[in-house]
Amino acid sequence: MESQSISQTQEKDIKLDFKGSKYATGRRKKSIARVWLKKGSGSFFINGKKMVDYFTKLNLQTAINKPFFITKRENEFDVKCSVKGGGLSGQAGAIIHGISRALVEFEPALKPALKKEKLTTRDSRTVERKKYGHRKARRSYQFSKR
Repeated sequence: MESQSISQTQEKDIKLDFKGSKYATGRRKKSIARVWLKKGSGSFFINGKKMVDYFTKLNLQTAINKPFFITKRENEFDVKCSVKGGGLSGQAGAIIHGISRALVEFEPALKPALKKEKLTTRDSRTVERKKYGHRKARRSYQFSKR
């Protein structure tokens, strides 16, 4: 019991100590991620939880680490982000966008590598709105001749 409370206080210290960090905002679909990046050991917190607890799917975890793999900066930065809106896929995309922008703030020389992978530009694709007389955006109701 005591070890759990000690580890929780250590996590709070890690999460709250982000002075001298770089900030960036990332967006994707309806999600908005606020990302703080600082030199460190590679700890990753999303909405107060560790990344592996927040994103349980492995493909989303690897996608979020993509900016670090491209720039060869794995385990060099601590990341704290708060993300809201949308689903998990959109939130992951927003975090990727925010991390990429924060990395460019840290080292402007990384921009060409990130831009080549299209990580610095916001993905403007969103869900098409539903039209009246249709079941979905383009799908019509089933036609019955008789």
